[in-house]
Amino acid sequence: MTEPEINEPLLSELPLPSLEKKSSTTGGGASIAGAVFNVSNSVIGAGIMSIPATLKVLGVVPAFALILIIAVLSSISVDFLLRFTNADVSTTYAGVMSEAFGRVGSIAFQICIMINNFGTLVIYLIIIGDVLPGSQFEGSIHSGVLQEWFGIHWWNTRVLSLLFTMLFVMLPLVLLRHVESLRFTSAISVLLAIMFVGISSVMAILVLWKGKTQRPRLLPDLASPTSFFELFTAVPVIVTAFTFHFNVHPIAAELPKPSSMVSAVRISLVLCSVIYLTVGFFGYLLFGDSIMPDILANFDKNSGSSMGSLLDDTVRLSYAFHLMLVVPLLNFSLRASIHEFSNKSSPLASNTTRFVSLTCFLLGFIYVTAIAIPNIWFFFQFIGSTTAVCLAFIFPGAIALRDVHGISTRRDRILAALMIILAVITSSIAISTNVISFSRKS
Repeated sequence: MTEPEINEPLLSELPLPSLEKKSSTTGGGASIAGAVFNVSNSVIGAGIMSIPATLKVLGVVPAFALILIIAVLSSISVDFLLRFTNADVSTTYAGVMSEAFGRVGSIAFQICIMINNFGTLVIYLIIIGDVLPGSQFEGSIHSGVLQEWFGIHWWNTRVLSLLFTMLFVMLPLVLLRHVESLRFTSAISVLLAIMFVGISSVMAILVLWKGKTQRPRLLPDLASPTSFFELFTAVPVIVTAFTFHFNVHPIAAELPKPSSMVSAVRISLVLCSVIYLTVGFFGYLLFGDSIMPDILANFDKNSGSSMGSLLDDTVRLSYAFHLMLVVPLLNFSLRASIHEFSNKSSPLASNTTRFVSLTCFLLGFIYVTAIAIPNIWFFFQFIGSTTAVCLAFIFPGAIALRDVHGISTRRDRILAALMIILAVITSSIAISTNVISFSRKS
């Protein structure tokens, strides 16, 4: 067999006949705009709060370059996933992995998605708890919005605040059975994220006008020998911020023309990259080297911010509500993976009893875990260095190299190999650095 030419058409120019055939039978009625909002909502999650801290670690120029590189790699990896999807055999990420690597590949994906999404949902709930009732962060107490407004009462404790949020905000949304049903809440969520970025930017510009900002560090500080390796700890944060691949197939399946998913993903990645770059720069400009890994902790009344409590509370609440609306998308993929992992061939949405019971069980388990664990950073570093990097880069690259359909070009194989090598090297260094740092602290 002769090797395909390097200058073959791009994915956006390739027909996807198997996917098109599926859409004609299912009659998907989702729009590209709805897909853009759902993808963007999947991308913009807890990562946005930690992006400014990566500028503190890396410096402005390397952090901006890393965000753009990971965004481009994410687009390439999604191209791989969609191109190797055969709707007659594999209509999900797990199906593509199973087609390429058999049952082992499917199990590996399902384990990663369950760990990644469960851990991320716990992180989201912890952050919401930090915003509403308050938290202890790095040895200091940070009061929440509810306790600042009304004082400390039994009804605004962490346990009851999160329980109320789960029952009356998240539960009605996670009980929706189709991804397209979340397009309006996803649009609101993206707008809340933009509001968060906009207010933070205005606050930074006002501080800059008054001449109270610190000069941003353009390059990393490599004063100590360990500083170079600590730079790699920022990589998992940005990788996690761009991990949305588990929702690609559910969103594409509901499009009348699933090949349009390529355009939706690229539009979303451009939008999210702009949001990340903006909040990263202005957040770092606003708080300088005093910025915390969770930027929300810089916006409480104990942070010394001179911007006023109203703006501070608006920033925190907009972000908390944004996360509440992201939860249903992550829960959708987690629930579907658990259902598929248990070898259930029938669609989960058609089995009301199993659908409702599994949904309630997951929410309850996430709630209990979020109450029991006070700090998010172990989860964040672990997920970004392991499951997130597998889902976003290693698995799509391996699928392209395996090439069960014989459609990979030389360019595909080179990009896939580079993607896997970079992911493995950076994740290994990040894990080693975090382990060494943890052992020194203990």
